[in-house]
Amino acid sequence: MIEIKRALISVYDKTGVVELARGLGKLGVEILSTGGTAELLRKEGVAVREVSEVTGFPEMLDGRVKTLHPMIHGGLLARRSDPAHMRTAKQHGIGLIDLLVVNLYPFTKTLESGAGEEEVIEMIDIGGPAMLRAAAKNHEGVAALCDPADYATVLEQVRATGRIDRATLKRLAAKVFRHTSAYDAKVADYLTGASQGLFPETWSRRYRKAADLRYGENPHQKAALYADADAADKGGVVSARQLHGKELSFNNYLDLDSAWDLVTAFDEPACAIIKHMNPCGFALGKDALGALKKAYACDALSAFGGIYGFNRPVDERLAAHVLKCGFIECVIAPSFAKKAVELLSVKKNLRLLEARPGRILSGMDFKRVRGGLLVQQEDTRDVIPQDLKAVSGRMPSGKLLADLLFAFKTCRYLRSNAIVIAKDGATVGMGMGLPSRVDACLTAVRKAGTRSKGAVLASDGFFPKPDSIALARKAGIRAIIQPGGSVQDEEVIKACSKAGIAMVFTGVRHFTH
Repeated sequence: MIEIKRALISVYDKTGVVELARGLGKLGVEILSTGGTAELLRKEGVAVREVSEVTGFPEMLDGRVKTLHPMIHGGLLARRSDPAHMRTAKQHGIGLIDLLVVNLYPFTKTLESGAGEEEVIEMIDIGGPAMLRAAAKNHEGVAALCDPADYATVLEQVRATGRIDRATLKRLAAKVFRHTSAYDAKVADYLTGASQGLFPETWSRRYRKAADLRYGENPHQKAALYADADAADKGGVVSARQLHGKELSFNNYLDLDSAWDLVTAFDEPACAIIKHMNPCGFALGKDALGALKKAYACDALSAFGGIYGFNRPVDERLAAHVLKCGFIECVIAPSFAKKAVELLSVKKNLRLLEARPGRILSGMDFKRVRGGLLVQQEDTRDVIPQDLKAVSGRMPSGKLLADLLFAFKTCRYLRSNAIVIAKDGATVGMGMGLPSRVDACLTAVRKAGTRSKGAVLASDGFFPKPDSIALARKAGIRAIIQPGGSVQDEEVIKACSKAGIAMVFTGVRHFTH
């Protein structure tokens, strides 16, 4: 434990700092401070001594230099248990600093504001990280506070005993090094991005724990949810607000993310029903209710226990229909009407999540492999009519063309190999995650049944053989959309021409592993 006699407080974010300083001052703690923080504390009646009085130097170079001085860093780094350190400090008149309260310039916020390079560079904090790291290194004798969330805990301990216990000191020190390393990584990413393009020599991201989960994919696996510190406030599942229902599970988060990613990819009212990160029904409609009815009709059996996603608000009428769909794990939407929440709350375990409208596009996609990461650009490529090449029959138009584009875009959200059969802006049969494309086609055709007659079929990759075309012909498929590029393309095209099926190539593949 350490006794708190002298504190240095210098913060950019002033949240809670007046209450902390006032509390320390009442306990007889001497408070050192700088610039705006000192001005604020004086205004609030807290006795403060300027750091410049201690160092004998004024703040200079537009504030770039104010705490980088032996009188400050000596007071932070001197080991209290080392007689030689104590003699040196006394010899040079260096007063010990027992508590450091510092938070850093808002580099990320400034960067995201669209500020120019000069302004962004000025938000690279130097003195703050230097002091925090010094205090955290010497945590046996110094408490280092970088997070306003810890102010109350520290003040409570000092009030109760005049001291801070060893466990708290170590926890605060660890937080400091996590915080400063993440801060430095963000700065490094900014500077690297300007010089090394998409794939720099090193890659770093920072995450903060958002929740402990009951377990992982299976009950014997421990799990937690971490939020991307650079995107957590921009929307998506992690920052969604839960309005009702029991605690979310690991698998719920995966499926909710898949549902939200799919529905927010479309501008029209959309509904996705997700199981195990794959849609078992997806549709567009004139409104969300119309989309729900069509999505549910795709595969009502598989919809049992599913995750329902909407890109439009859930009103009372839509909620009433959701209740008719049987067992549902979660519903995610941009908002819920009060009456809708009341209706859906009759199912006490049904989770209702309100997510900020719009998509989070980080630009990069990460997949973990043992010992490393695979990094790629996100697949955000939407095929448009001008991309298509008619290779069998005439170029489809009107509703047929719209269904082809809808089906191919939907393929992007199915695990490969993926086949989507669609009609009137809705999936009617899907096959996904199978090692053979013809097996995926068999599954989709079986799921669609008689609804495949007059429908369209989309494939996320090329057809290696004409066998899937034979299945499509028997199912009554009217048109097919696929990337093309197989050595068997000519045979596949001939099979389509013979069957009277229009086929278009996209030149774009949508594999999702």
